Amino acid sequence: MVTEQQPHRHPPRSSEFPDPRATDAREEELQQTLVRVVKLLSANGIRFAVAGDCAAHLLGGPPAEQDVTIVLTPDDTQRAAEALATAGMRAAGRREDRLNTVYDGDTPVELVFGRPHSVAVTGRLLDRASSVQIGSAAAPVIAATDLMTDKLHELGTHRCDFVPMVQLARALGERVDWPAVADTTADSPYARAFLGLVTDLSIAAATPPTAGGGPRSYPTTRPSGPGPEPTVR
Repeated sequence: MVTEQQPHRHPPRSSEFPDPRATDAREEELQQTLVRVVKLLSANGIRFAVAGDCAAHLLGGPPAEQDVTIVLTPDDTQRAAEALATAGMRAAGRREDRLNTVYDGDTPVELVFGRPHSVAVTGRLLDRASSVQIGSAAAPVIAATDLMTDKLHELGTHRCDFVPMVQLARALGERVDWPAVADTTADSPYARAFLGLVTDLSIAAATPPTAGGGPRSYPTTRPSGPGPEPTVR
């Protein structure tokens, strides 16, 4: 009798896991850069809000690992980049059509003036931000509903890991206006799939009734025909 040979499984090597010390050091670098950026923009009278992974972490989500993300209106973007460059950061110019990048040492700072769904950052979005203490500085942080909306609009073919998104959804919980998020992201199949998942997990199950009195459900099919752009309430 011939038996199939099973592959030999090696225990995972220590090199396959991130060094906790390196992770902690990276988090410290990001926080130092964030505090520095917050103080510089505030001192120059520039309106902004912390967004992206840093905002997610400040609102209870997973730690940020990549960069510092700041949202501000298109009119203030160049002035913000110049203020940071004057303080010693290195300007890298415009990337894509919605953000400028500067570097604080090796740490990128993204100055975002266009949201992922091709909508400009507005004063209304900044008005919805809430103040959070970050080390020695207080900074406006993007609202939970706006943060989740932007995160879902970033999902796509090459970026569709739901694990950190579920962690973030659990952390944000009732602070998110889930029906508003569903309306705003209705064109994205990835967003619809994610919202279905968090509904099944009872993370986003508590939604208000519709005007007709019935329970509100998230869209499961792509809306047909053009319609007005939904707004975050």
